[in-house]
This record gives sequence, C-alpha cells and structure tokens, in this order.
Amino acid sequence: MLNIVLVEPEIPNNTGNIGRLCVGTESRLHLIHPFGFLIDDKNLKRSGLDYWVHLDVTEYENVDEWMKNIPDLSRVFLMSSHAEKSYLEIDFQDGDWLVFGKESKGLSKDVLDRFENHLTIPMSKLIRSFNIANSVAFVVGEAKRQITLKKNKI
Repeated sequence: MLNIVLVEPEIPNNTGNIGRLCVGTESRLHLIHPFGFLIDDKNLKRSGLDYWVHLDVTEYENVDEWMKNIPDLSRVFLMSSHAEKSYLEIDFQDGDWLVFGKESKGLSKDVLDRFENHLTIPMSKLIRSFNIANSVAFVVGEAKRQITLKKNKI
C-alpha cells in the first residue's frame, strides 16, 4: 500500500480529491497540520464524496510526529518543482511514502532538508507547477503501475 502525505494542505477540494484517489488506489493518506481548512469542511466532503468514510487517513500535529511512523527514510520521496530527478526515474515499491507540500509554496526547506529523495514531475516551462491533486495522481499512477507489474511477475 502506498502512503500519500500532504504537508499542511490548504485547499479542501484538493484534499478531498486526493482522498478519493487514495480510496480508489488502496493507498493511505497522511495529513500533517496545520490545515488551511477544517477537516469537516463541506468542500472536502463534496470532493471526496461518499468515499471519505472508506479512506485510511491519519492526521499528525507536525512533521516530527509523522516521521516517527516511517520505518525506512530511504523510501520517502518528496515532490518539488525544484528537484532535478524525475519521478519517472524511480523504482517504486509497495509501502513507499510520496510527500507533497502545500499548494501555495510546496514543501519548506526544513522538510526538504530532512530527506534525500527529491523528485519532480516533468512539465512545460510555460507553467510553474501542476495542481496538487493532478500531481498526486501522476505519481501514484506510475507507482501503482510499477508495483502491479512486479506482483504480476511473481
């Protein structure tokens, strides 16, 4: 099962859509406070629809609390538009942690400095970034594709 981590999410609709994606891909969602919304926000519920009740979700007060739950820091991948290595170059494994920052600023330098694996999503120079829900979908889709191929070879 993949672990999707949102650090300080700001927009409830994005978090709701990502929650729905996690249910559909059998991934766990990890949410790190502070949020830019209340967890019972009607927009979050609308975006997640009635799938939210099926979501495997855990909330953490801060990054330090979340990090205590990671068994292998080498399997944590932080998404950043400033990274040089593409997520398409990674050999993903079941149980990996895919980490995304807040919509307005991405991941802080402090969070980035705690981990080695920084990845980017290749994009046209005409845009700064993709919407976070789309970014999560790109990376989860590729990771799930790889994991499924490995399982089918066994």
